Amino acid sequence: MPMHKAWTWVGAFGPELMLCAASARIGPARTSWWAVWDGERLHERTYRRAGPVDVTPERIRVRGVLDLELEPGAPWEVSTGAIWTRKRPAQVRGGALGRPVDLPGLIDESAGRHARTMSWWWSAGAGELADGRPVTWNLVDGVHDGVEGSERAIWLDGSPRHVAPQPFHGLDGVGDLRFSAIATRARRANLLLIASDYEQPFGAFAGALPLAGPLRAGWGVMERHRVRW
Repeated sequence: MPMHKAWTWVGAFGPELMLCAASARIGPARTSWWAVWDGERLHERTYRRAGPVDVTPERIRVRGVLDLELEPGAPWEVSTGAIWTRKRPAQVRGGALGRPVDLPGLIDESAGRHARTMSWWWSAGAGELADGRPVTWNLVDGVHDGVEGSERAIWLDGSPRHVAPQPFHGLDGVGDLRFSAIATRARRANLLLIASDYEQPFGAFAGALPLAGPLRAGWGVMERHRVRW
């Protein structure tokens, strides 16, 4: 039987600062990480233990790096077989590397007995539509990606709406969204039973979202991930 996995990931996105932090468990193993793009360069660190990065859906703390409070929005929750996820938009406030933070973001909570080997594409971001309304999105191909009842959602006026499958164009965008990478987190590890190969760039989005229409501006992440766990 596949090992039980669980993680909480939080990202916050803006034109001058973007960040993410996460804590994950794969069977008995623990890992955690944080990354901050400060407008000029990417600062990041990954640990093979959970302790240094304290991440919950309400708070992020990394001593000397991050002290953030989260105000979660309406959830979008999906189960596929033995795996589950809940995505929520959030307003993220506090400090990162000595700089004030007040940014929109996304909370990803996931758990279950995922398949032994998996691969997926993912995009999460936030911004403003051409009509001025704020928008947050979560798009995926490879996990919880059924035509109906998937984890794909956009949040408009605070409410989540399910969207149809969107084709990924590698790390260059998804659907009618175009993506320009600014700074890239990437890691390849092979630890006997567990192996992971991913790229997760921070960047800017342009184009249009399904159901929502054209963006005036948008920021967030793309991700390519292959894993054996």
